[in-house]
Amino acid sequence: MVKLAGHERRQHRGPARVFDSEAACYDAVRAQRIQPGDVVVIRYEGPIGGPGMQEMLQVTAALVGEGLGDSVALLTDGRFSGGTHGLMIGHVAPEAALGGPIAIVEEGDTIVIDVDRGTLDLDVAPDEVDRRFGRWSAPEARYQSGVMAKYAALVGSAAEGAVTTGARMTANLARR
Repeated sequence: MVKLAGHERRQHRGPARVFDSEAACYDAVRAQRIQPGDVVVIRYEGPIGGPGMQEMLQVTAALVGEGLGDSVALLTDGRFSGGTHGLMIGHVAPEAALGGPIAIVEEGDTIVIDVDRGTLDLDVAPDEVDRRFGRWSAPEARYQSGVMAKYAALVGSAAEGAVTTGARMTANLARR
């Protein structure tokens, strides 16, 4: 899902600044480690990784506060609110926790966004992409028990509404 709000930019090319949580990204923005032109990548905040699609309002507000709202792009498997400003791509699916492409983005990789063409490209050689997927493994779940662990085990993709019904839930229940 792409949100264009408060600007006219429809293309963006820049280096990835990669964070495995919204909190880590917020700390980097507050420490002024994000630069104009960067593509801020926040992963492991999707329905399973979060669990439950974290809202990036704190990060987006901090980016605007640092004067970066019109010069950076944000890419996340989490979500953002109606109050965001700038070029934002959220609900990325499959999410990083499931080994989606966002999981193998590395710091400094070039990311190219073209809204008019409907493309989001990682400018990395195909053999390097294969190597990265080959060595990737899912991180340990943030919750090992309780309702959040249960939700993460049962929730489906953001592309299908991040609900706890359907194929993923059926498959997980069948394994028990």
